[in-house]
Amino acid sequence: MTSDQPVQPSVPPAAPVCPRHPDRVSYVRCQRCGRPTCPDCQRQAAVGVQCVDCVAEAARATPATRTALGGRVRAGRPVVTIALVGLCVLSYVLQYLVPGWTTRWMFVPAFAAREPWTFLTAAFLHSPGQITHILFNMIALWMVGPGLEQTLGRARYVTLYVLSAIGGSVGALVLATPTSGWMVGLVGASGAVFGLFGAVLVVLRRLGRDAGGIIGILVVNAVIGFLVPGISWQAHLGGLVTGALLGAAYAYAPRERQTLVSVGASVGVAAALVLASVLALQSVGLL
Repeated sequence: MTSDQPVQPSVPPAAPVCPRHPDRVSYVRCQRCGRPTCPDCQRQAAVGVQCVDCVAEAARATPATRTALGGRVRAGRPVVTIALVGLCVLSYVLQYLVPGWTTRWMFVPAFAAREPWTFLTAAFLHSPGQITHILFNMIALWMVGPGLEQTLGRARYVTLYVLSAIGGSVGALVLATPTSGWMVGLVGASGAVFGLFGAVLVVLRRLGRDAGGIIGILVVNAVIGFLVPGISWQAHLGGLVTGALLGAAYAYAPRERQTLVSVGASVGVAAALVLASVLALQSVGLL
């Protein structure tokens, strides 16, 4: 006996495709979420493979590894230090290529009130025709910068560098004689570099490490600053004091209040630099 009911042909199941790349068929599935994952989205796991989305989610859920002073441990190159060196080198090249580039951005204490940006921009200039000036500063920056960048974290490291650079200019403004030193243009990253030296000195002592090498470098550079003409010891001292103060705040802040203390210290030092500059300019009637 036959049936009049039609027989429906069987429909083969659709091939599994990668959610990120729907045009790619993949029979490999993520061990965590079970979704198909193509070769470009596969990441090797302890057992099998995981998709890139699950790996990213796990990374976000994993607490970041921190240094003893709260800096986030990052693999790879010290990108902030490399960027600072790159900016200094680029600016040095522009000093040769762009007429007036040096005079536009260098710090002249007598003009500080009308050109306040030069408190910082002068730190990215160096003496044209004296390759040793930028060479020594960049070597010094590379010596201590990466370690501080890793130990303190990028945000505090950038803050330290910027405020130390400004502190160097403020030191020249406050400590130089208005009748002579205020008309001399200042260039160089020395103030910022001395700030890093001051900070690393405090950090090394906080971590119980030997700081003899840093002390020796500071003593030698201090003597050179007083004996060699054309070097502003005032800027060196201003950067050193600024960096040491910030380094102490960053290094000795209680772990549970580290962010609060760091931000408060940075704002306080910045305010002190502004106040010192205002008082110095007002004392000679330039503000």
